[in-house]
Amino acid sequence: MSKKKTVQIIEAMGEIFPEAECELIHRNAFELLIAVMLSAQTTDVSVNRITPQLFAAFPTPEAFEHATVEEVQEHIKSIGLYRNKAKYIKGCCHKLVTEFNGQVPETLEELQSLPGVGRKSANVVLSVAFGVPAIAVDTHVERVTKRLRIVPQKANVREVEEVLMKKLPPELWGKAHHRLIFFGRYQCSARKHDHEKCLALLESHMTEI
Repeated sequence: MSKKKTVQIIEAMGEIFPEAECELIHRNAFELLIAVMLSAQTTDVSVNRITPQLFAAFPTPEAFEHATVEEVQEHIKSIGLYRNKAKYIKGCCHKLVTEFNGQVPETLEELQSLPGVGRKSANVVLSVAFGVPAIAVDTHVERVTKRLRIVPQKANVREVEEVLMKKLPPELWGKAHHRLIFFGRYQCSARKHDHEKCLALLESHMTEI
């Protein structure tokens, strides 16, 4: 698919979902980082249900570092993989305190050095918290871009990211991430459906650029 058509599709998704943005509730970069870590294989709704009390109990990296793993687990046990997530959060916060002066770093390399933070999570934090152009490829982004044939069917996650970065201008990277997620979550779901309606909806909102 051409760069022009790709941009048209992403802009059409923006028309369909003008409210497309990060749905993880957070007040700062640190809360976003923890929420993103918690969201692995868990819905944003489930994460948003537990983070208010979690951050009330542990508002800073230092507070998490001083807590026991069991204490952290107690606050997040309603979501999947909570034992591993508690360990990663503890490790992440320890590194934030000891190596980054309690601050969330603002580079991809430094973010990925934190326990439990992969490339996708790092890109979310860069884009949402710091406004750095980045594309985070989650299951929705990968599935939708392949379904629309924006990227090759056999592309791995890193390749999906690279293709999107080549086809879209940097100022659209962060928006594209959220628009693709909303389109995959609320319109073109993974469940069996009439995909022609998805294509028709996009076509109806596409304009010349």
